[in-house]
Amino acid sequence: MASSTTTGGGEGEYRQYLPDLTIPRFTTMQKQDAHEYAKEFIEGGNPPWLHGLYLHWRKLFQEPFRGVTNDGHVRPNLFTLQDDEMPIQDIVDATEHLIAQLSPEQLSKVSYHIDSPEWRTWSNPEFLLSDKGIRLDELTAPVRSSVLAILQKTLSPEGYAKALGAMRINGFLGDLVQAPRVCNEYSYNFVLFGPKPSPTSPWGFSFYGHHLCLNIFLYKSQIILSPWFTGAEPNMIDSPSSPYHGTRILNQEETLGLQLMQSLSPEAQSSAQTYKTMKDPAMPKGRWNHDDQRHLCGAYRDNRVVPHEGILVSSFNTQQQDLVLQILNQYLLYLPPKARQNRLEQIKSFFDETYFSWIGGFGDNDAFYYRLQSPVVIVEFDHHSGVFLTNKEPAKFHIHTLLRTPNGGDYGMALRPLVFEDEKGRKEGAVAQEFVWEG
Repeated sequence: MASSTTTGGGEGEYRQYLPDLTIPRFTTMQKQDAHEYAKEFIEGGNPPWLHGLYLHWRKLFQEPFRGVTNDGHVRPNLFTLQDDEMPIQDIVDATEHLIAQLSPEQLSKVSYHIDSPEWRTWSNPEFLLSDKGIRLDELTAPVRSSVLAILQKTLSPEGYAKALGAMRINGFLGDLVQAPRVCNEYSYNFVLFGPKPSPTSPWGFSFYGHHLCLNIFLYKSQIILSPWFTGAEPNMIDSPSSPYHGTRILNQEETLGLQLMQSLSPEAQSSAQTYKTMKDPAMPKGRWNHDDQRHLCGAYRDNRVVPHEGILVSSFNTQQQDLVLQILNQYLLYLPPKARQNRLEQIKSFFDETYFSWIGGFGDNDAFYYRLQSPVVIVEFDHHSGVFLTNKEPAKFHIHTLLRTPNGGDYGMALRPLVFEDEKGRKEGAVAQEFVWEG
């Protein structure tokens, strides 16, 4: 099936859409660092639609956190404390090693309370709208390596490689548009949420910047990695002169999603296909916007109501359900093995409430959007039109993906009452034990 947004994804195809670097957008950007770039954007208000989106984001931030839901009501008791076999002491040691290298000013800037609303101020565009924490491209090489060591200890090896891939492609984009001070391999912020790293008490961190945002909550051996965002424009490095030549990300999420849609019967495809084109006239106002395009659960959308669309996964045959699990495995790739297994088992138990929906065509060369949505996870995939590149239609070389834990699960929020009770019980138990010993 063809569509008006058909765009191939062949290697190097994006190069026909390279921008004119002599226009003011790029000549100005090339002279600025990240802070100057953000200040001019925020204070200058250009472009108007993007500035309007920024103001809307700030308005959304004022809302108390509830979590993404399908109907506006948070469903309780979906999440429990569990053993994800996280190497928590190794992560704590790596974080304490970083802290020991920071100046008092850096430590003040990087440290937030565990319940700080600043968890929610991550964003994925290249402009630095929330300047908190420490920025990697402003650190010495040893300190920067210490930040990356925390990521490496926390993520799976393949998840860490994926994160590095996103960062390196961002650096490649910065070189393409000759603005490496705004877009580079290390143009990412790192923020700690405490009071301090601990193997027994809750804490976490946020790592965010252009096309890579990871929010990680840790408690004992358990991890909540949600929400996260990963994207790329273009999604591979094709320059032989780059030390990262051949780096490519998000192709498995693309391939598996298309394979699933193409495996469905015509009747099931019709049920899954919410809209036939990527910017469909049938879409209600607000269903598409300049920044998120078809995404519903991006930055600052912590409380969004996302009604079910598409077809139930429980109606799929065994092979199709296996494809769903393969897709979800890619979206859970950042998690170490035991945490990923726990999450997949939880998600699978909700297949009778899990919906698969699609926008766009599903021929081999079509651009598309898809979403898997259940009470315990939402993942989205979207081919985008150009932001730095000039393609006006969605293309397979510009991809956005994200994961949310609905019903209050993002940032470990749904677990926090359980953590509080667990902490309280542990302290009361310690006091009782001490009393018995003294007696």
